[in-house]
Amino acid sequence: MERFKESDVLDILSEIISEGILIVNEQHEITASNNAANEMFGYEEGELRGEQLEILIPKRIRNEHEEQASSFVSQGKARQMGQGSDLVGLRKGGEEFPLEISLNPFQVHQRKYVLALIMNITEKKKAKEAIDYWFQIFDESLNEIYVFDPESLVFINVNRGAQRNLGYNMEELAQMSVLDIKPELTEEVIKRLVSPLLSKRKQKIVFETVHKRKDGTTYPVEVHLQISFIGKRKVFVAIVLDITERKNYTQQLEKTVEERTQQLQEALKAEKKLNELKTKFLSLVSHEFKTPLASILTSTSLLGKYTDSEQQDKRDKHIATIKSKVKYLDGILTDFLSIERLELGKVTYVETTFPISKVINEVIYDSNMLLKEGQRIKYPNNIDGIVIGFDEKMLGLALSNLVHNAIKYSPEDTDIELRVIMEQEQLNIEVVDKGFGIPPEDQPFIFDRYYRASNVLTEQGTGIGLNIVRQHMHNLDANVTFKSNVGKGSTFILHIPIKDKGNEKNFTG
Repeated sequence: MERFKESDVLDILSEIISEGILIVNEQHEITASNNAANEMFGYEEGELRGEQLEILIPKRIRNEHEEQASSFVSQGKARQMGQGSDLVGLRKGGEEFPLEISLNPFQVHQRKYVLALIMNITEKKKAKEAIDYWFQIFDESLNEIYVFDPESLVFINVNRGAQRNLGYNMEELAQMSVLDIKPELTEEVIKRLVSPLLSKRKQKIVFETVHKRKDGTTYPVEVHLQISFIGKRKVFVAIVLDITERKNYTQQLEKTVEERTQQLQEALKAEKKLNELKTKFLSLVSHEFKTPLASILTSTSLLGKYTDSEQQDKRDKHIATIKSKVKYLDGILTDFLSIERLELGKVTYVETTFPISKVINEVIYDSNMLLKEGQRIKYPNNIDGIVIGFDEKMLGLALSNLVHNAIKYSPEDTDIELRVIMEQEQLNIEVVDKGFGIPPEDQPFIFDRYYRASNVLTEQGTGIGLNIVRQHMHNLDANVTFKSNVGKGSTFILHIPIKDKGNEKNFTG
């Protein structure tokens, strides 16, 4: 038999194998190495021959490697070295690098050898680390990431963020399709959505939809969908954002904007109304003050002309006119001051117990001075003995206002009637006239400040009195209402609550 030559073996292996090759004997001595191995470990050709294998192994693991190598040589079975562990080699310059080794024992002339097939896996490991890194990003992303088949729409992979939010595990999702978690979309709609991607008209599409969890609840999402590849296999990759907070914020923002817009509109409306009231007020004041002042000025001028004693009746007439107009102006100013005090909350109410007849007698007595020719006030029946607990001054003010209006807006030779009606929980005082009446279109506004019915604009008046009456009544838990027919007259009613006993109280309106 031809004698085995190590150089022949090495030449053959070097020609047919691109990986690094080392041949080691039982003494762990390197007997041969190919060019790939020499370059891998940084040695010149022939430089490794005769060296101990340990020079290619980092010092920290040489003892462990020596034991494993001795065991391998004795057993003599081919295998992958270091399975499940990261193997490293040591270059001549001291640099370590990752590698994989396949060990194959053989014998030549009764001598045992081991052929080590070595692969430098630096690039492979870098690629694996990159893959592991990107997979970690994929799996740990707070966004939901779905990979699914373009034809069947069945899920290929779903990250943990999506699994947590949906409530499904990967085993369950692998049996499901996109249609199972998107209740608002049909297969036809989805095919239409992805058609721009398949036709390459778009690289990515973005749309909003709803996802359905395992427990049946839903949540809004924004989907970013594009085509990718696993090897040569085309897949869809969907990065999905849970936009529940965004939707809630948007809805809240829209609601806030709507509320602010409404508030602004109301403020503008109120400002417009206030400006109208100011204009109306100035016009009213100028008119209501000008006429009485003109009468006072005329009467004062005429008084100087009546110097004879026999002209006393004429002087008295003008003095009465002056008194009447001054009283009228005083009443207007009192009303204006009442409005200011009401708005500032400075009105003090004092509740006492008193007979209703007392207030009615005083109101009728004062009102008799205002009656027109032929007018009279009909006194209510059966009011003696009726005692109520209320603010006596405010009741007198309210009743006087209603009676004075009835006189003012009723023609001569008519009656103004007062009625007192007891009910279980309240006392009603009615003021009935046969005057002009209030047109239906004016009735909703009759208690508004400065408002006057369209059929009495020629009569003197401020449109303040009824507004003041209503505010005082409401502050005292009472009320004022009316009913009216044009041409037939009006009935205004004070509704006074009946209390078990009257105690003197002070409270602010």
